Amino acid sequence: MEVDVKRLRQLRRERVLSMRELEVASGVSYNTIYRLENGITGGQPRTIRKLAKALGVDAGELVKTGEER
Repeated sequence: MEVDVKRLRQLRRERVLSMRELEVASGVSYNTIYRLENGITGGQPRTIRKLAKALGVDAGELVKTGEER
């Protein structure tokens, strides 16, 4: 799935979390978060759900819709 990298970074920064802190809160590795935020890779649905839960948002907020691609 294609992650909305700007939204992911924005949500993480709004919550004043470093990538390492988000790693601990979500259970998603730092390397995966780094790759997602930099658009290097897409995210698995399970990964997106974990990040969304840690950030307190719906998983749909982290995924690009057809209009944004």
